[in-house]
Amino acid sequence: MARAGLTSQRIVAAGADLADEVGFDRVTASEIARRFDVKVASLYSHLKNAHQLNVGIALLALEELADRVAEALAGRAGKDALVAVADAYLVYSREHPGRYAATQFPLDHETAINSAGVRHSAMMKAILRGYHLSEVDQVHAVRLLGSVFHGFASLEAAGSFAHSAPDSQESWARILDGIDTLLRQWRQEQ
Repeated sequence: MARAGLTSQRIVAAGADLADEVGFDRVTASEIARRFDVKVASLYSHLKNAHQLNVGIALLALEELADRVAEALAGRAGKDALVAVADAYLVYSREHPGRYAATQFPLDHETAINSAGVRHSAMMKAILRGYHLSEVDQVHAVRLLGSVFHGFASLEAAGSFAHSAPDSQESWARILDGIDTLLRQWRQEQ
């Protein structure tokens, strides 16, 4: 029977796969229902609405990315930690473009504070421990890192770097060198 085994987790996973194929903003309940060979109403017996599906995909993606970032960060400090984490974000965005887009989906406060987003913030702060920044500068630095990681990944995904030399990977390495230099400078200014 087609409905056997249909769960909210399986529906969200199918939605995440679809997001990687067609883009997060193009995920529809009707396409997911087709993949399970069920009617759309069958999905809504497991999820309230399309918003809940989007939240589920976002939470799944945040969790997957946090696991990758934690693995990359383990045992590293300073610039090595910065580069490893930055690369983990960029590789995930390349391998899972729809899921990565879902990590930017706005979550309500309660959902956000109970999501892997909290782990992301903690790992960003772990990178910064090696730079010995003040609490205020840590906030600025977390915002800087998030902006650079997401901005670069988004521009690259849109093809913005495909039209000129040098290769974007070379730019990425130089950007990370620049961030490392900036963070060390902030520490000296304290």
